[in-house]
Amino acid sequence: MSLRVAIAAPFIQNGSRQLQENELVVALSLDRDWFSPDQSKRLIDVATREGLLEPVDDGLEVTFDPADVTVPDEFVPDEDLLQERSAFERVLDTLVAEGVEKHEAVGAINTLQQELGVTIETAAVVYARREGIDVTDLVPVARAALNDGEAS
Repeated sequence: MSLRVAIAAPFIQNGSRQLQENELVVALSLDRDWFSPDQSKRLIDVATREGLLEPVDDGLEVTFDPADVTVPDEFVPDEDLLQERSAFERVLDTLVAEGVEKHEAVGAINTLQQELGVTIETAAVVYARREGIDVTDLVPVARAALNDGEAS
């Protein structure tokens, strides 16, 4: 399941949009027993880079409304969340979270990539926008991938 759910759970549990980093580490490692403290810190780093958490003076603030996230009782995040995901993977996760079938999205993105002659990241962003799904935060990543392709 998603990084968003794993990050939202401690904020929901504490009824807050802001936590100290150590509180978040304790919630992820000791309270929920999902990760080791080091893995929890890595998850925080990934979530911060992906724009789900934002450093503030008093700790970390979640950039989305945790109340909009449902954490299933049996939810246990996969360790693959600790890996940095590509813009394509992030857009695909967003599409699936919005109800688009994964195989349908991948096929359409691949077709769009071939038709437009762009990177997979760019095609994913274009597809998501055509589907009416906001992936504005990933546009700079896709643009950078497109520019890197032009330099080659």
